[in-house]
Amino acid sequence: MAQKELVVGGGCFWCTEAVFELLRGVSDVESGYANGDIPNPNYRMICGGDTGYAEVIKITYDDEIIDLDTLFDVFFATHNPTTLNRQGADTGTQYRSCICYEDEETLEAAKRAIERAQSDYSDPIVTTLEPLRNYYPAEAYHQNYYRQNPMQGYCNAVIPPKIAKLMEKFRNKVAE
Repeated sequence: MAQKELVVGGGCFWCTEAVFELLRGVSDVESGYANGDIPNPNYRMICGGDTGYAEVIKITYDDEIIDLDTLFDVFFATHNPTTLNRQGADTGTQYRSCICYEDEETLEAAKRAIERAQSDYSDPIVTTLEPLRNYYPAEAYHQNYYRQNPMQGYCNAVIPPKIAKLMEKFRNKVAE
């Protein structure tokens, strides 16, 4: 088993976490903050959009079960990568679509994934490719949020359509 990690931001981390934790080969999904300017951020700090941080998830996966290309394809299919600093009603740089890479292999795979995904969108993909400078886990109450709060208003309205897209396009990759 070859455990690897990938850090991506697709708007609200509750949404992306809920999607990726359903995939076979993904052993952990942690909500967090990446690439900001101050040490040890918290949710209140990053909500203003002026810390440089993005809401992200850190995906731990077994690359013998699920590959990087599939993770990127799921990422681009389950959020809107064409809206700058916005996902639905969530606006600000903290909600940017981003891939935070740690090596050339991930960067090159991300570039290829953008090329593949662009044909699914009429507007240009604006996902940023950023070297991972720093990462901090989000507070405990953000972890596994959708699983623990499926009827919370935001979750109930925004996350089920993302899961439906996952099931439609990647059902064979979803854990049983």
